[in-house]
Amino acid sequence: MAASRANIHKLQKKAMNIEENPSFWRKYSKKGTREMLKNEKNINNWSYGNKKIIVIGTSTGGPRALQTVLTGLPETIEAPILVVQHMPPGFTKSLADRLNSLCRIQVKEAEDGELIQKGVAYIAPGGFHLKVRKVGMSIAVLLDQSELRSGHRPSVDVLFESVSEITDIAKIAVIMTGMGMDGSSGIIKLNQTGPLKAIAESQKTSIVFGMPKAAIATNLIDSIEDLETIASTIISYC
Repeated sequence: MAASRANIHKLQKKAMNIEENPSFWRKYSKKGTREMLKNEKNINNWSYGNKKIIVIGTSTGGPRALQTVLTGLPETIEAPILVVQHMPPGFTKSLADRLNSLCRIQVKEAEDGELIQKGVAYIAPGGFHLKVRKVGMSIAVLLDQSELRSGHRPSVDVLFESVSEITDIAKIAVIMTGMGMDGSSGIIKLNQTGPLKAIAESQKTSIVFGMPKAAIATNLIDSIEDLETIASTIISYC
């Protein structure tokens, strides 16, 4: 437990010390330039042939960010999308319904026990952690009301950690605008358990840069993107 607290302290200190200039962001991205990323994705062997899943975490400013990203995804996208938006009970259903009316993909509030499908975005219900479990060859939603994580339920870390336990799929993780550090520990866990591509929203377009900043501090981010280019980056990884 003490070691865990020490690791979080180091991550917090590193996030606080991030320099705010373009050369720093290039340094702290796994790849230095967009051209290098494009060349790698053209080869498209990072997933080792595994099926893919997209996981997204966001908080303050998230509804606008989610609208920009999810409306940019095609209905033919070859992956399911799991979303944690910090939001209290009673609001996530209306968010999902509104996004569903705008997007080419289907967007819905996640339901306990349902099998996730490609081309569908599942938003964690307010007041519940969104997890997953294997059911034969499929993946099912698991909702629970266990303890808050860093003051949140749903928690991005809880979602990412749960998805990390399914080791035969490749993960595309996205951290967007939000206060705090939720998602950073989850990215570390995802990186330890299989192929991962990680995207952080840029400071330029984040309403609050806390969550992306902490994610960048892990040194595990492949691409730092303005909000308007996150969808195309996700597509290029698929």
